[in-house]
Amino acid sequence: MKIAFLSTFYPYRGGIAQFNAALFHALEKENQLKAFTFSRQYPDLLFPGKTQYTTQNDQADEIPALRTLDSLNPFTYYSTAKKINQFEPDLLIISYWMPFFAPSLGMVAKLVRKKGTKVISILHNIIPHEPKIGDLTLNRFFVRQNDACITLSQAVAQDLQKLSPTKKHSFHPHPIYEHFGEKIHKEIACERLKIPKDKKTLLFFGLIRDYKGLDILLEAFDNLSDEYILLIAGECYGKVDKYLELISKNKNKKQIFDHIRYIPDQEVPLFFSAADLLVLPYRTATQSGVVAISYHFDLPVIVTDVGSLKELVGKHEIGLVVSKPDSTEITVAIQAFFDNDLKPKFQKNIKQFKTKYSWDSLAKEITNF
Repeated sequence: MKIAFLSTFYPYRGGIAQFNAALFHALEKENQLKAFTFSRQYPDLLFPGKTQYTTQNDQADEIPALRTLDSLNPFTYYSTAKKINQFEPDLLIISYWMPFFAPSLGMVAKLVRKKGTKVISILHNIIPHEPKIGDLTLNRFFVRQNDACITLSQAVAQDLQKLSPTKKHSFHPHPIYEHFGEKIHKEIACERLKIPKDKKTLLFFGLIRDYKGLDILLEAFDNLSDEYILLIAGECYGKVDKYLELISKNKNKKQIFDHIRYIPDQEVPLFFSAADLLVLPYRTATQSGVVAISYHFDLPVIVTDVGSLKELVGKHEIGLVVSKPDSTEITVAIQAFFDNDLKPKFQKNIKQFKTKYSWDSLAKEITNF
């Protein structure tokens, strides 16, 4: 099959770009593939992090994507569609994650579809974690330009059905990332991170945003004994001061080790290998790419019952689910995990999960659909 793939690719960085690169490699095994990406993704003024682009320190997967679509320039919507049509694909795949891109990606889809090409989009989210006025209208416009959609969680599938009840769709869980390399021995990882080797190590990993609940975890950590340490790793989108203040006031502040910065791929194994448990006290969510990374390293998780996290974690018995983003419940779950020695059981179940939901299976789901 001849497939055009439009979304964010190298030189852009981040979880969606990593997702697209992994799927690209799976699809190209049995299909003729061509990637298209943004010439401008976000205006610099609107981007909350330090940079959108890979740096010299990143081990980026350099997918050879044609940089053609400017999210804010309507003229490029038409020129991008023209370039995709010149490729004459049987299928256009779009990886979609926020309403900001609905006009650009949706218009390209509409123009390509007019030429008879089928359009299927992978929906990472429909309802944004931090919603704004107009999101519903933008999402409805984008979804309308698709022949069908793939959702990575049942929560997004339900959101899609509310938005467009008759839209054809299929569900496939977020595959497990495989490009981060092998797990490192815990003692070696701890030594490199300069953290104690003999403590129960909790990890908070990923972008730090209000809805991800780092403040809740810090409050929960304040209730634990000094046999625990907390490892924080990720870039902050927003003001970091409030988190630094919470750390400074925490009774266990000497047990908190923060790496509040962008974590390049080559450093990811250090954090997940040093940890005994990943804790994600999200206030809202659909699915989680961080959970997919965690499973690659056979690391169990604690999540809140939001979006499809319960379905992803609790259903397969590969972690603990608390009923709400509450510090007391998080504290109790952390203690239960270690007191009941649940790590071996969860790691066994993670290995079974990984064999079933691969990138190849997602690629086949899309092409078969």
